[in-house]
Amino acid sequence: MRVFYYHPLCPSARLIKVLLKEKHIDVEERTERFWEKGNSFLALNPAGELPVFVEEDSKVICGFNAVYEYLEEAYPEQNFLGASLLESAETRRILDWFQTKFNNEVTQKISGEKLFKALASMEAPISENIRIGVHNITFHLEYISWLVEHRSWLAGSEISAADLAGGAHLSLVDYTGDVPWVDYPLAKEWYAKLKSRPSQRCLLLDQFSAIAPASVYSDLDF
Repeated sequence: MRVFYYHPLCPSARLIKVLLKEKHIDVEERTERFWEKGNSFLALNPAGELPVFVEEDSKVICGFNAVYEYLEEAYPEQNFLGASLLESAETRRILDWFQTKFNNEVTQKISGEKLFKALASMEAPISENIRIGVHNITFHLEYISWLVEHRSWLAGSEISAADLAGGAHLSLVDYTGDVPWVDYPLAKEWYAKLKSRPSQRCLLLDQFSAIAPASVYSDLDF
């Protein structure tokens, strides 16, 4: 049986979780409190980071880039990179945008403070970081709106890993109600289309015991 090590606080693991659903790959999911870096998990990935994917033959693939590329190459029946080299390049560009720029400027500033600290540490959230994240998200929503005004999906005419990355990060921020959807109807329309896919339900069912989700988090008609 394939095994997938995951935690809902990790946006990269959230993305892989959805990709597995989209590709119809059956796995045994194990929630890993990655910040504790237990010995058994470090034996799988010495870096102590998620995601980790273990194949049926016990082959271990660690880290987001390695796991993502492996799944695309090992299970190519459904392609989430794009049909051409240019489409693949654009998908990778926007994927990297969410995994680096959006993550640093928004995800970690908001969900890192509000959710991660509530579950994984005794530290109080830093309100200034939250304020910066709430400010920064407006620029990202403007860019998402511009992209979907000119395309059906973020990277082109078909859904891609760029959209899955956007959903993985935005769903964490949306959990605490910090996405001003009303001001960005085009971005909201794109997210509603993404949110309605069956693969997304696995994210929307995730909840954190310390904090209840915002009312719109799992609402498809938000």
